[in-house]
Amino acid sequence: MGAPGALRTLNTPDTLDTLDTLDTLDVRRYLDRLRTDHSGRPSLDGLRALHRAHVETVPYETLDFQLGRSTPIDPASSVARILKGRGGYCLHLNAAFGRLLTALGYEVTWHRGGVHLDGSMPAPGANANHLTLTVAVDGATWMADVGLGDALYEPLPLRAGSYRQGPFRYRLGPSQAAPGGWRLDHHENGKFVGMDFAPEPAVPRQFLAQHRWMSTSPASVFVRIASVYRRDATGVDGMCGCVLSRIDGTGVHEVAELTTAGEWFDALASVFGLTLDDLDARDRARLWMWLARSHETRLRMRAEAERERALSGAR
Repeated sequence: MGAPGALRTLNTPDTLDTLDTLDTLDVRRYLDRLRTDHSGRPSLDGLRALHRAHVETVPYETLDFQLGRSTPIDPASSVARILKGRGGYCLHLNAAFGRLLTALGYEVTWHRGGVHLDGSMPAPGANANHLTLTVAVDGATWMADVGLGDALYEPLPLRAGSYRQGPFRYRLGPSQAAPGGWRLDHHENGKFVGMDFAPEPAVPRQFLAQHRWMSTSPASVFVRIASVYRRDATGVDGMCGCVLSRIDGTGVHEVAELTTAGEWFDALASVFGLTLDDLDARDRARLWMWLARSHETRLRMRAEAERERALSGAR
């Protein structure tokens, strides 16, 4: 596996804040990637349709990190990543989506966010471990976020309230961890607790330090766990390591345990639309080797936990 600390492909601060718009050809290619169209002026209906199309067709995925491949997070590179058939995590997906929206005439603002993973720990506040967007359209402001993995299907109005999307309910309200900002509470079956974001506009360079840590540190959940998610109208398809699952209103259901490289790559393509054409045979073999070792560790830890529970019950 490549050295996790290799940062040569990360953006430097002097290149990060280039927010030039997409040309007409790349807008067309991006819309084709989303299997949708956009005509006329910016509108709420248009924003909703683009958001739905993005989470349905461009998966949340962290697979480069398991190969020790650091990835640029500037908007131009993030768009290029999606146009070649890849997904990404929040710093790729929302950067690219924001650039597409801007090219289509929408008024888009970046915000520093902080994903709250563990409810037993304090929320991190707007520590820039997440990028979220707000979009002003049709006289109102909306939170748009295609980079939350198993979360939003459509934008949410930027006002306090409870909002149902398919089988899931979300809450949006004032943040206690990001002064003057907002807090999104995830649904009860979600993979994280919530996300806080700051009210002021952000620029790409503010996310560089967190991206470096999240994409390369052995302690990062993004490095430790290979994750892929795809949202649709009725739930979420997920793959953590070698386990394929479905999340709906009743919980998280294990669909299959993928025990061979063929099964895993077939599921990746058929369920998530990821063929990883940019990886050569050597990288694909390295990725599967990492996944298989990680899965063996998971099974061993699960067996040990079950033995401990059995021993505790026998005492």
